[in-house]
Amino acid sequence: MKRLMDVLIALIALLVLSPLLLVAAAVIAVESGAPVLFRQTRIGLSGREFGMFKFRSMVKNAASLGPYFTAENDPRITRVGRFLRRTSIDELPQLINVLLGDMSLVGPRPDVPAQRGLYSEADWAQRCSVRPGITGLAQALYRSESTEAQRLEADLRYTREHSLWLDIKICWWTFRRLSGKGAN
Repeated sequence: MKRLMDVLIALIALLVLSPLLLVAAAVIAVESGAPVLFRQTRIGLSGREFGMFKFRSMVKNAASLGPYFTAENDPRITRVGRFLRRTSIDELPQLINVLLGDMSLVGPRPDVPAQRGLYSEADWAQRCSVRPGITGLAQALYRSESTEAQRLEADLRYTREHSLWLDIKICWWTFRRLSGKGAN
């Protein structure tokens, strides 16, 4: 049921948001050229690697200029990228990952392989027991202001308690947090 809802909502969202997606792509291209999409290796269901799509919000060689995470005033983030991140528009291409089956609308955010070492074996297995999401409990509660411990606790809580009702609540909480506070 969850997968069917993910696919239907992702298809509808891509259709409805297509003008916004085209404008975002055009603005990125004007400011810093192509490519407008960024594809990063992430870890998904059962520990499988996949390429997660985002609008490029950083300079082209950002991965070679700093760590896999960003800080509040990270100089690698472009002017347009700051707006895209604050509004979470940079995450919308992940609707394609939902259609491909790599992600769900709701679940723990997918980690980059370098984050594997942050977890115990049991926590990693539990975290990878559900499909990662565009938004998750940690994002709904903290946006990007969580500590690693808070994020882990929220992600593991989601894996234990996930349900359609919890997904609906997380979506509602996420929309309420899109004011931009806590996004980097």
